[in-house]
Amino acid sequence: MTGNHKDTSITRRRALAVTGGTVAAGGLAFAGYQAAFADEATSEATTEATATATSSSTTTCMTLMTSVTEGPYYLDGALVRKDITEGKSGVPLTLRLTVVDATDGCTPVPGAAVEIWHCDAWGYYSGYTTANPGGSAPAESEDGSTANDKTYLRGYQIANANGVVKFETIFPGWYTPRTCHIHVKVHTGGEKEDGTYEGGKVNYTGQFFFDDEIAQEIFTLEPYSQHSGSYTTLDNDMVYDGGGASSGLLTLKPVKKADPSKGYKGFLTLGVDPDAESTGAGSGGGGTPPDGTPPSDAPSS
Repeated sequence: MTGNHKDTSITRRRALAVTGGTVAAGGLAFAGYQAAFADEATSEATTEATATATSSSTTTCMTLMTSVTEGPYYLDGALVRKDITEGKSGVPLTLRLTVVDATDGCTPVPGAAVEIWHCDAWGYYSGYTTANPGGSAPAESEDGSTANDKTYLRGYQIANANGVVKFETIFPGWYTPRTCHIHVKVHTGGEKEDGTYEGGKVNYTGQFFFDDEIAQEIFTLEPYSQHSGSYTTLDNDMVYDGGGASSGLLTLKPVKKADPSKGYKGFLTLGVDPDAESTGAGSGGGGTPPDGTPPSDAPSS
């Protein structure tokens, strides 16, 4: 089934993050941990240590499954940075991800590079800003931000000694025919160079997904509500296979239960096989730009 979205108005910036059960694909498994729901007063160091210990004690992250497609909107050369928003409006999303070696007792993988990319609140990707997101949405240029049309909502973070990376971004919108999602790659063996990540290999290519009820509630808020039309639910998505957390469905923790506009915080552990390599072809198709052809302003890369 699909959900129809009509314009309403609440506020702009929100906070959203993922914590998660298990997600696995092509040399990678995602294992959630209870530390994601630790008291807010707990220090980051304590939370991180607890998360690492919990991940190391579980066998869930040892399950390795097939990668899913990188989709039609991938671009090389994303910047290494924590905040990838570039002023894009939307519900703020804080991602805290821990990369562990699923073949070696879930020990941290320091130096691993986690790369994410996703659309903005109206369904537009940087580098593809004229691709019609489906339904009815303002032109990407009308969002009023100063974001770089080639780089917004894309970025790398390099894992610290505990395998942890953090991102500050926004809750992604949607585009036809896909459900709400974030793309992810995990790289090892390369290094930061000229502001991006070079060399090494991709160990995993996959996607994160969002609960329909939470996503559709977010989409009633500004600026998401300016994009109206039929939203593809998880059951009808061409990539999500219905496996819950093991298929990339994120567990979300609200910052303030009574006010979704305050967003969510969360954590996710990514268990990789550092010897595996993922081409990004994956499965599930991933869809094409809604008009069926690459947009004229797509960068050559």
